[in-house]
Amino acid sequence: MPENDKPVDSVKSIIKGCIQNRKADQYRLYAMFSKQMFGVCLRYAASYDEAQDILQEGFVKVFKSLPSFRGKGSLEGWIKKIFVNTAIEKFRARIYHLPLEEFADYEEYVNHNLGSQALHTRDILAFVQKLPMQYRIVFNLYALEGYSHKEIGEALRISESTSRSNLARARMLLKEKLNKEKEILYKAI
Repeated sequence: MPENDKPVDSVKSIIKGCIQNRKADQYRLYAMFSKQMFGVCLRYAASYDEAQDILQEGFVKVFKSLPSFRGKGSLEGWIKKIFVNTAIEKFRARIYHLPLEEFADYEEYVNHNLGSQALHTRDILAFVQKLPMQYRIVFNLYALEGYSHKEIGEALRISESTSRSNLARARMLLKEKLNKEKEILYKAI
């Protein structure tokens, strides 16, 4: 349950208890945010099992870092940032084993619209999950987290142009998949 559904004093009490390593408060914090953070993990992970690993690592980092939380901004946003960074670290560990493509004509694809009235958000997210890892990570960071290409480049240790080209390629692949799904839907009607 997000923190804004709990009284502020209760959330502060939970944070204090977590800092003091009280298991009951750690469980309460976990219960408040685990479903949302698992959704974040799934967006970045290559598999369900990897998402579970990221979730576990993320919460370990949250509990270790809670003393540094100063209450500026939302606790949920602060926790989400830890999870995104944990996912990026997982990706970074494998990035040197992946072929990162430079895509020269990315401008053409960046301007394409991926929306579809006939598909639900869960369908589109399932398509995103099936993207090659380097495209999925860049797409998530840019489209869902609001990172700039400069920030993505710094986080993943790639160039801004590689970030742009990977985003363009992700969008192109998503558009192709969405168009195929539309054709299937129209044939069924």
